[in-house]
Amino acid sequence: MCSLAIAFAASGAQEKKKEEKPAAKKPAQAAQGTQQRSSPKRSAPKGAGQQQTNVPQRAPQPQGGATAGKGKAKGPHQVNAPAGQPVGGGPQKSKEKKGAQRAGATTGQAQAGAQGRGKTKQGQANVAQAKSKPVKPQRFNLPNKPNTAKAPPVKFQQNRRIEGSQNWRGQQYAAFRNYKSEWHDRNWWHGHHNRIVFVFGAPYYWNSGYWFPAWGYAPNAYYAWDGPIYAYNNLPPDQVIANVQATLQQQGYYHGEVDGLIGPLTRSAIADYQRDHGLYTTSAIDQPTLQSLGMA
Repeated sequence: MCSLAIAFAASGAQEKKKEEKPAAKKPAQAAQGTQQRSSPKRSAPKGAGQQQTNVPQRAPQPQGGATAGKGKAKGPHQVNAPAGQPVGGGPQKSKEKKGAQRAGATTGQAQAGAQGRGKTKQGQANVAQAKSKPVKPQRFNLPNKPNTAKAPPVKFQQNRRIEGSQNWRGQQYAAFRNYKSEWHDRNWWHGHHNRIVFVFGAPYYWNSGYWFPAWGYAPNAYYAWDGPIYAYNNLPPDQVIANVQATLQQQGYYHGEVDGLIGPLTRSAIADYQRDHGLYTTSAIDQPTLQSLGMA
């Protein structure tokens, strides 16, 4: 009995040792698992033979014109576009070609227009040259009294300047830039100017190639224009005006009577001629205008 009890006790102890051995290994495994969890993960190098999972793969972008953003193709033709060629290259080239053709046509039209304008200017220059042939001075039988309805008298203004004359450059316009209305008696005028003529009862004095109104010489004198009149071919003021009127009539600028008065209608005709021939618009009888008319 005692031997059987000892045998059973010995077998029980061996079985207990077998059970305790695996139990001792569990804490080591647990520690190893803990160490693995606490250590940072390292990505396996490529080609190591490990299979990567849950890695998102990007869809291939279409070449030549695919835009960033949603990455969706706008049309089926974009997917098949060859590398290096913009999407829809064919229509774009067509548009560029049409645009180039239109630009070329516009340039050709502009050049043609410029050539046409050049011809027009040349034609105008030829006409002006034809109209500028020398004109012989004439002596006109003028009325004894002025027609004040067509050429009303101007009022005297002391030290009045000619409007716009400060912009007329050149020595030929110096008489207009320097002019100012002055009132003096006849003794003063005779003491300062040797040559004085009368036109329609009004005195004019000569100075440096121009006729000027002698304000105050005759207090009630009539003047249709307060300013210089170019002394053309040694003619008195009224004959100079009449020759200008007749020449402008021939060229279609003046449609009034040749009366020797530089009234509003005559000044308007002179201004139109000056504008058409690139002269300063003085509306007066100046040397450049008479030279252009072929009269000086």
